[in-house]
Amino acid sequence: MSRDEAYQLLTKYLKNKNLIKHSLAAETAMRALYRHLTPKDEQNPTDEEKWGISGLLHDIDYEVAQESNQLDKHGKLLFENGEVNLPKDIEHAIRSHNYTMTGTNPESKMDWSITACDQLTGLITACALVRPDKKLASVTVESVQKKFGQKAFAAGANRESIMLCENELHIPLEKFIEITLTAMQSISSELGL
Repeated sequence: MSRDEAYQLLTKYLKNKNLIKHSLAAETAMRALYRHLTPKDEQNPTDEEKWGISGLLHDIDYEVAQESNQLDKHGKLLFENGEVNLPKDIEHAIRSHNYTMTGTNPESKMDWSITACDQLTGLITACALVRPDKKLASVTVESVQKKFGQKAFAAGANRESIMLCENELHIPLEKFIEITLTAMQSISSELGL
């Protein structure tokens, strides 16, 4: 599956512009995490694309699940009903990003990465939106860390999932924030931030 095909599939099921922007943020974060976690001599464009597509499509069924009052099936709904067929490793990453509901446990670095960065991209977006200029350029790693510690701020961003970066990916939280923030800043115009 190409990135263009994945984007067309995404926009077939997601119409909310903010969810699409969130998907783009997850895609760029996943590409950056692939480059960080994979030794340079082992990197290849096909695998980076796969990581990006798993980020891009991780919430593909969110609106369908919401509209049908089946959010407990978010992450697996379109696979279970046969509407979407993806390569098995991408499907597994998408299912596992919401593992508490889908019952599909993260196994690979790609799985753990989307599980952790999904929540972090939302927190970083919230950090940008409270800045006077509402821009990612004015968000710093330090400001994200400060907001991370404020449980009432962006309360929907699951801090435990974000902390999987340390336990499962062996990336310190500060570095994980830096990787994700820098990736999001690189597409700030697409994100409208």
